[in-house]
Amino acid sequence: MTAHAEQLEFQAETRQLLELMIHSVYSEKDIFLRELISNSSDALDKLRLEGFKDKDLDVDTSDLHIQIEVDKAARTLTVRDNGIGMSRDEVVDLIGTLAKSGTGELRRKLAEAKNEAATEELIGQFGIGFYSTFMVADKVTLLTRKAGEHHATRWESEGAGTYTIEEVEQAPQGTSVTLHLKPEDSEDHLFDYTAEWKLREIVKKYSDFIAWPVRMDIERTKPKPKPDDDPEAPDETETVVETETLNSRKALWTRPRSEVTDEEYKEFYKHVAHAWDDPLEIIPMKAEGTFEYQALLFIPSQAPFDLFMREHKRGVHLYVKRVFIMDDCEALMPEHLRFVRGVVDAQDLSLNVSREILQQDRQIKMIQRRLVKKVLATIKDMQSTDAEKYKTFWGQFGRVLKEGLMSDFDNRETLLTVSSFASTHSDGEPTTLTAYVERMKEGQEQIYYLTGESREQLESSPHMEAFRAKGIEVLLLTDPVDEVWVGNVPDFDGKAFQSIAKGEVELGTEEEKKAAEAEREEQEKDFADLLGWLTETLSDDVKQVRLSSRLTDSPACLVGEAYDITPQLERMYRASGQTVPHSKRILELNPTHPLVTGLRTAHGERQDDPALAETAELLYGTALLAEGGELSDPAHFAKLLTNRLTRTV
Repeated sequence: MTAHAEQLEFQAETRQLLELMIHSVYSEKDIFLRELISNSSDALDKLRLEGFKDKDLDVDTSDLHIQIEVDKAARTLTVRDNGIGMSRDEVVDLIGTLAKSGTGELRRKLAEAKNEAATEELIGQFGIGFYSTFMVADKVTLLTRKAGEHHATRWESEGAGTYTIEEVEQAPQGTSVTLHLKPEDSEDHLFDYTAEWKLREIVKKYSDFIAWPVRMDIERTKPKPKPDDDPEAPDETETVVETETLNSRKALWTRPRSEVTDEEYKEFYKHVAHAWDDPLEIIPMKAEGTFEYQALLFIPSQAPFDLFMREHKRGVHLYVKRVFIMDDCEALMPEHLRFVRGVVDAQDLSLNVSREILQQDRQIKMIQRRLVKKVLATIKDMQSTDAEKYKTFWGQFGRVLKEGLMSDFDNRETLLTVSSFASTHSDGEPTTLTAYVERMKEGQEQIYYLTGESREQLESSPHMEAFRAKGIEVLLLTDPVDEVWVGNVPDFDGKAFQSIAKGEVELGTEEEKKAAEAEREEQEKDFADLLGWLTETLSDDVKQVRLSSRLTDSPACLVGEAYDITPQLERMYRASGQTVPHSKRILELNPTHPLVTGLRTAHGERQDDPALAETAELLYGTALLAEGGELSDPAHFAKLLTNRLTRTV
């Protein structure tokens, strides 16, 4: 007996995504079974945990398992578990819709994917394993009853525009997913997924390490026992059904690395991370002594689409004596290593430990410190021994790792060492800070850098002119996080970080600096009246006008004082909704530029000419535009420029 079946439409993004999945060029269709078994394994983990936490929960946890059932005549394949199950709302949220941001971007990229490898990478990146069932099935039926509830829910869809959902009176606890397989003669049919050998092969390849038994009823032909009173009776056979466990159930983190193949590690990573890419690095750990734990961590080769989203969850699972506790244990891995996946199995924690207790647990904090040091040591080793692998890592996760420079004081020096940055030393390859320091000019005491939105913008900045002329290397920092960490990190290897857009810049040998200082003192006498007048005229926009030692070609540039907030950081704060007062900067003039010398002459001859004030505004505006800044009143600036150009025609 069922309640009225309700037909609902897929979310628009989900519907288009399903169409791409069903008609994708991806040929490794076997993974649909891996995804279903992984989901069942998670459900069993969660049920056992709920049983520990809620002693009054009316559930049977004595024989938790996953069952594979085949009906050759009907061409159906069912994966069933007696795990936690789902409520109706959970079914709609988790299966009827894609309750994730970024699916529009995924649809666009899938549509543009040129080959099978690109499609596989994208599907895995966005974590949509359940929908892979529609690559082999014309229709999918899901029946589920949540532990502790009396009513069940049936969900069914052909992967088109709609699905049906209804309440069911009778159903076992847990979830079953039944695939109505495509016809054998369909163009998508590669293997017979009702064949015993094929199902055995898939489970062995992808799910052998699952902690729960994956069972299947197998038909066997055996000799039929002869009657006791007729031993000479002809031989006969009979068909019997035996239930077999298809997986070995060996926890990989408890086995020595020498006993585990790379393929086993890869499949375990895909299971625990719900990923489709191969891991970039495998990190097994074992600690003995005052407290014991084992860990198996992975550095992915592909960043998930939600890595920078607020709702992104960290991926390290916590077990206690091989009992699952939680799947996103934030206390085990800091935010800047949130890309790390894997398992930590502790021996001495309570089985009913809560997230609140974990935040304060001394043992967990000690484990975290050791995990972090091991991960960073692995990245450092990768950097020194495998340039291509490190390049992949940094391209995927460098922005995230640099977040630790603002919070992980214990490992800051290591984080700086394993980081890479674009630099004027090379057009393409980034540099390490160690390599930068080794290349520093004699007498150079600072690591020079410039922040901005793009390499092209920074390379054309007026601030670069003197550094380019003297061949001094400058780091080009274009990630948003760079704007923040450089203000919090004082130095590396004893060399202070120095923005070339802040403070005074003195370049060259001591003798050259003394000569430049003497020359500037003379110039300041000659330009004193102009500098004072410009400071007053532009007082709404700048705090001071002075002569520059960093310009060779441009007439002017804007610089901040040593501890001023940068314009880019101002914009970032405002974009996030924070109120930040506008910070005035210093306008520096190139005393050898014809525009500046001409302005000095004109000011001395005709101080009251209104055109001079216009020139001052244009000089400030061009300096702001040259560094990629934004004019407060573009229309006014355009009008001034048009008027000036008109008078020159």
